[in-house]
Amino acid sequence: MVAGLHEAYVAANADDPGPLVTLPRFRMSFAAERSDQGVEMWVATEGGKVTGGYSLGLPRLDNTHTASVFPLVVRPERRGRGLGAALFEHAVGRARAHGRRLLLTEAPATGVGARFARAHGMTPSTTEARRTLDLRAADPAALKAMTPTVEGYTLQQWAGPAGPELLDDLATLLDGMNDAPRDPGVEASGYDAERVGEGERRITGAGQTCYSTLARRVSDGAPAAFTRIAIKTDRSDGWANQVDTVVLRPHRGRRLGLLVKLANLLWLRESEPHLDRVITWNATTNVHMLAINEAMGFRLLDEWHIWRLEL
Repeated sequence: MVAGLHEAYVAANADDPGPLVTLPRFRMSFAAERSDQGVEMWVATEGGKVTGGYSLGLPRLDNTHTASVFPLVVRPERRGRGLGAALFEHAVGRARAHGRRLLLTEAPATGVGARFARAHGMTPSTTEARRTLDLRAADPAALKAMTPTVEGYTLQQWAGPAGPELLDDLATLLDGMNDAPRDPGVEASGYDAERVGEGERRITGAGQTCYSTLARRVSDGAPAAFTRIAIKTDRSDGWANQVDTVVLRPHRGRRLGLLVKLANLLWLRESEPHLDRVITWNATTNVHMLAINEAMGFRLLDEWHIWRLEL
């Protein structure tokens, strides 16, 4: 079932200019149960072949009033026959059956996905921009020259999942991301070492590895800023994915965000010379991070909405 839905997802998104989710990551993100989220996967088949389907995420620790549907796809040759609408109505019914009051998904701000969302009563909430950095055109010397010197802080770097000695610090840093823009109906997420450790263990299972940089205050060793870039373990394509970046509020205004992102990117570039492009997502209202990305050379690819439907 999972492989069949992944095949349908790849077929439905063949024209996406960004990287598609690989089967191992698809399985880990949209089919695997975990302590903080339950999951249901439903598919439609014809002649033994998956023609469409969806995955429904059901948070267990926080935001237990919500459900998220992603992906919801129909193979291109099966579109226009009502299958997508039937799948969506089924997903709404399953969310209601679990007592959820808010259904969320993500889709491009324009095009087929946006038209489908609006036609089914969904409205846009937050907007995120995808930007890419062409590493083939980036000048490492220029990036190094941009890297600020920030007195009173030191950098710690590691490749792959974080070790147990880092989990408390990462929980503190991820808690700091709760002031990022989000849907008004979504509450802050809580993190502790156990929850973070489970997420770190999923990295390898998703067929990925990562490069991470953490900034600490020298005076007391307190974590201050963090960034991470993920890549495929098998290095099967030239894409890298810029994921979490955070500067904790007491440490802002010192250019730590630019420092950790440039340090991490330069390390990645030296260690993984095959990479061609880095992709990143940012809320369009996150002006500080957008300014950092623009200064580094990231250019707009497209915009996506988080779409919402109150049930």
